[in-house]
Amino acid sequence: MDTKPGDRVLVDTADKQFEGIIMPSPIKTSIVVKLDSGYNVGIPKKTVKSLKVLKKYKEPKSTVGKLTVSKHKKIITILHTGGTIASKVDYETGGVVAKYTPAELVNMFPELVKISNIKSRLISNMFSEDLRFGHYNIMAKEIQKEVKAGVDGVILTHGTDTMHYTAAALSFILEDLPVPVILVGAQRSSDRGSSDAAMNLICASEFIVQSDFAEVGICMHENADDEFCYILPGLKSRKMHSSRRDAFKAINVTPFAKVDFVRRKVDWIRNDYRKREKRKLQLKLFKDVKVGLLKMRPNMFEEELKAYSKFDGLILEGSGLGHWPINVVDELTTSHKKMYETLKKLTMKIPVAMTSQTIFGRVNMNVYSTGRELKAMGILGDQLDMTSETAYIKLAWLLSNYPKNVREMYSQNIRRELNDQITT
Repeated sequence: MDTKPGDRVLVDTADKQFEGIIMPSPIKTSIVVKLDSGYNVGIPKKTVKSLKVLKKYKEPKSTVGKLTVSKHKKIITILHTGGTIASKVDYETGGVVAKYTPAELVNMFPELVKISNIKSRLISNMFSEDLRFGHYNIMAKEIQKEVKAGVDGVILTHGTDTMHYTAAALSFILEDLPVPVILVGAQRSSDRGSSDAAMNLICASEFIVQSDFAEVGICMHENADDEFCYILPGLKSRKMHSSRRDAFKAINVTPFAKVDFVRRKVDWIRNDYRKREKRKLQLKLFKDVKVGLLKMRPNMFEEELKAYSKFDGLILEGSGLGHWPINVVDELTTSHKKMYETLKKLTMKIPVAMTSQTIFGRVNMNVYSTGRELKAMGILGDQLDMTSETAYIKLAWLLSNYPKNVREMYSQNIRRELNDQITT
């Protein structure tokens, strides 16, 4: 069947006739046709009696022109790593088309050119779940290039699923950052009426040109409405919903600011941010270290801990105040003795730190005997309020840059990832 996505075809099967546009098919044994009704239908190839191409698909010519540069506007570089924010569906083929050049991006989001001069380019195009530590280094180096070129701020478009990991990683890597670096994602693709892509990107741009902020932050919807975006701290934020546009929340702190999308105004919530000034950006990059993140649950086995014996570090996501099943209380819990012994051996070999799966609040291993025993065996994390994701990134970053001082430095407040007082 000599067809390509976008071709208009007439398909005859033993039972029915279908006319529509050939779509990309995830299954080799089937073809997918978009009917004129808008619905897609999958047709097994073995049932096709005949297939006639009515019209071959032709790539439309670009209508995007060149951008003019204004000396009176600040310069923002938009670096792309993938995700839905800079993509839209080509309804001729059903495929997703990503736009990365400044002119193409402004063609999608024309409001951007009114805010600033735009530079734009692709770093990588990948699902955020496929990111590794080495990708954080690549992002950081590209950000450093733009800072050296004199831009006023950088927006990093990113898939939302692991955006909070990347925000934490860049917060640690980018030492003495002189300009804002704002991560922006989209929960809904740009072709949908409910898309949050444009608003998130525009609010991030307005924030950069209107503020003296010089940290890593995240810009996403405040709520389900199209009124405000929050500027969230890179080290204390988390994705809290799989699909809502306001999925990202600040954890144990308030957001830095709220950007009014209608009035295009920045309303500050707190002023304890690092401000712009002349600083020389330095990079403290990740090495290829192995760090685990293990979640506590009922009915655990010591073999799960043993799996990390060849790792460089381990984060335990414990229950409540930071607990782990190490107590023998009856015949059903005799295996917990082995859990205790395995954990004790592991802490002598590698740094092991405790967080809480409650997300909000802080670890306190002084309240109950379980916590006190865990603390006594050398498990780190007591009195800290980091999310498991930030703790995971911090431990990996410390192992990469300060391998001899990890246990000492883990409890130090290096980039304001820790709170003396919890404000939310």
